[in-house]
Amino acid sequence: MTSCVLSLLFPLLLVSNMAAAEPAGCKIRITDKGLEMLKFETQKFVEEELSNISMPEMKGKEGRFQYTITNVKIKELNLTHADLQFIPDVGLLFDVQNSSISLSFYRQILYWFFYDTGHINASAEGVNINTAVHLSRDDEGRLKINNVTCDAKIRKMRAEFSGTLGKVYDFLGKFLMTGLRFYLNKQICPALNHAALVHVNSMLETIPVRTEVDSYIGIDYSLIDDPVVTSQSLDMHFRGMFFDLSHQNLTLVNYAVEPVIREFDRMVYLALSEFFFDSGLFSYYTAGIFQMHIVNEKMPKDLEMLLRTTYFGTIMMLNPALMDAPLSLQLAVNSPPKTSIKTSGATVVMTAIVKVMVLPPGQPPVQLSSMTMETKFNAKVSIRKKRLAVHFLICLQLIPLQAPLKTMLQMSVVPLINSKTLILTLILKSLSCSDSFCCVFDFRLDKEGSPDPSG
Repeated sequence: MTSCVLSLLFPLLLVSNMAAAEPAGCKIRITDKGLEMLKFETQKFVEEELSNISMPEMKGKEGRFQYTITNVKIKELNLTHADLQFIPDVGLLFDVQNSSISLSFYRQILYWFFYDTGHINASAEGVNINTAVHLSRDDEGRLKINNVTCDAKIRKMRAEFSGTLGKVYDFLGKFLMTGLRFYLNKQICPALNHAALVHVNSMLETIPVRTEVDSYIGIDYSLIDDPVVTSQSLDMHFRGMFFDLSHQNLTLVNYAVEPVIREFDRMVYLALSEFFFDSGLFSYYTAGIFQMHIVNEKMPKDLEMLLRTTYFGTIMMLNPALMDAPLSLQLAVNSPPKTSIKTSGATVVMTAIVKVMVLPPGQPPVQLSSMTMETKFNAKVSIRKKRLAVHFLICLQLIPLQAPLKTMLQMSVVPLINSKTLILTLILKSLSCSDSFCCVFDFRLDKEGSPDPSG
């Protein structure tokens, strides 16, 4: 019985381990240097959330004094000593030390038969807020905050009383401020917890992890595991996989070497594996994009004349009446293109079948020749105006073919292929860098497992 149970569990464990070991197609690293910009955004967010704190009405009695405090409003937050840092294996820590809060409230005070009302300006000094945000991924691969640990303390509060009885009950200020400090302490952390777990997570849930790139393919950039946090960086591992919109379950298996990021000098690093590009090219291939038909006005006159000269004998043998019929070239990639990435750049290799056809009017096309064309794209990636720019060098090799025809095809087909290189640009179009971030594209993918030196 035990062996039977083990035999059933083993395949499940094997599948689970395989799923957990899925390589990342795309990695993003945010270093501690990149936290400087995030710190200001976080500080603005915290200030906005704290400014919306609503305080309950306070009532009480102290000797012959009876008081009611209402309409407590935070007027200004001075979070001058704020810091954002990584917590290894957890997430982010937002730490505020020795800051201040200015607020006002409305008082109603009864002392014997004297009744007094008015506004009080108060300040909270020595404000310390320590908030730890625990990061993870949800079931769909989105980044989420799964827990918040918060501790808030206010060292002291001061009040400035005004009105006819201001001097009389100054001594009451200490008592009122003690109660107000207690309530304010109790409100800060719940406000920040709600902001992170509800507001921020709601915003993150609106971010799609699968989206269309164009009318042919989409991209899956879901997280494949929880963010990895160290004292120096936060690493996020994305699936980085493209798919054919018309056949979304037909995807490429990721056998590529996982990209490696070793540096911490820049604010942000982006690493893309060969799988990132291969899945995009595979998706375009399954969508039937890699086909070209050169005929009629698309056919250069010099090429048409050279084709007629080259295949004059073949046409005569088939049917002399076809001599004036239009000629066409049909190019179709016959297998998914393959990418190879090194520090010097990327190379894409694809093979296609080139057919020379004669098109007799009112009759089926007649094939004159068929040959294999091997195309190699050498690309270098750079950044232009916050966008990835891809520089291509295209080399065609046709087997077998006469040298003059090879040259003519390169002169005529390469410009047409150049117009199609937008496909690779579309693969990259969703990647950009902000003005304050410096992106480094780390293409170190040595097949032996040891990364090449950074270029």
